[in-house]
Amino acid sequence: MERLNSVAELAACIPDRASLALAPDYSGCALRVVHALIRRRARDLHLIGVPQLGFQADLLIGAGCVASVETAAVTLGEQGPAPRFVAAVKAGRIEVRDSTCPVLHAGLQAAEKGLPFLPLRGILGSDLMRHRPAWRVIDNPFRDQGGADDPILLVPAIRPDVALFHAPRADRAGNVWIGVRRELMTMAHAAKTTLVTVEDITDDDLLADDMSAAGTIPGLYVSAVAPARAGAWPVGLRGAYPPDLEHLGLYAEMATTEAGFTRYLKRFVLQPAAAE
Repeated sequence: MERLNSVAELAACIPDRASLALAPDYSGCALRVVHALIRRRARDLHLIGVPQLGFQADLLIGAGCVASVETAAVTLGEQGPAPRFVAAVKAGRIEVRDSTCPVLHAGLQAAEKGLPFLPLRGILGSDLMRHRPAWRVIDNPFRDQGGADDPILLVPAIRPDVALFHAPRADRAGNVWIGVRRELMTMAHAAKTTLVTVEDITDDDLLADDMSAAGTIPGLYVSAVAPARAGAWPVGLRGAYPPDLEHLGLYAEMATTEAGFTRYLKRFVLQPAAAE
């Protein structure tokens, strides 16, 4: 693990055209890195929702950084639809690969296990099957001989180029404590590179105490860490600070138009924080 000194250095590790796995708004969003990607004018990113996308994805889409998304949903939750995503879809500016929560988790789990696919049943017969030709259906090879057909969906492994998220803390060996947010563990296992911002870096060994070790990603799976106080703002971070609903409401209102979104970027994103 390489500890980086700044958010900008972490963002520089995400190349244009990378497939980028992002956490949902309720998990661990590395918003400071997203801001840095927008300032860098990153382009042609493929976003993977784990399992859905929200505020950080809408920012990247509105800023022209995204070529495609693969996700179960893109939403601002209580603030309503994600306005820049909706506008981009209507204008045909991004490709949308519809998926579901179980499919995304299965694909990532296949990658973390080093498998080419995992079997799944839940979406057989849905309209999604017609739009995802890479998904394959086979007959269960272990069904009882002479029994009825037993179709199984094979979900291809999803191996992101980069997993990006924010967490409460890391230690100096690169172990990252995520608590109950197990989707972040799956992201780190599945991705080729895992980049993490944290509120604090502790001198304690997070794997030495059973109370913290159970919710800790070993540094083996973490490529780089950068400190970023309030790095998930405004969506909040479990156990640290709540979402800033007033700010999220302001964004949802401003981003309904291209001009309003541009004003939002100029006010809140395009001026780097002094610490970066």
